[in-house]
Amino acid sequence: SELARMKAGFDENSIANGVIPQSDQRFGYVATDGEKFIGCASGLACKNGDQFNGWWYLSDLFVEKEYRSQGIGANLLHRLEGKLLEHGVDKIFTWTAGYEALKFYIKQGYEIFAELVNWYSNGDSRIGLRKQLE
Repeated sequence: SELARMKAGFDENSIANGVIPQSDQRFGYVATDGEKFIGCASGLACKNGDQFNGWWYLSDLFVEKEYRSQGIGANLLHRLEGKLLEHGVDKIFTWTAGYEALKFYIKQGYEIFAELVNWYSNGDSRIGLRKQLE
């Protein structure tokens, strides 16, 4: 009940400031090899009422190690980007670790917009990336 009241309070504050309360909708794709799961990509599109606000958060992009470097991650990402454009969403952002997929995202046309230095226990940064879809 406390969580519901908190969310209602945030919505009340938004309305008081002339802002339509936001909700989100998840989009995603799964890659399989026969019946075997090999990867997925998903995230949330924010909505102002019934209209998407133009931004999408890529929360998950994963490909099993043995299937990496075969274009599967890029294919999942491009499918999602196409789906988003169909819904009028033309901007995407995500976070990655400095030791993970930074080069992959840059190759896909993403640009760095933020870096949180020493985020991870090994000293690597958490990096924010974004892309304008066309």
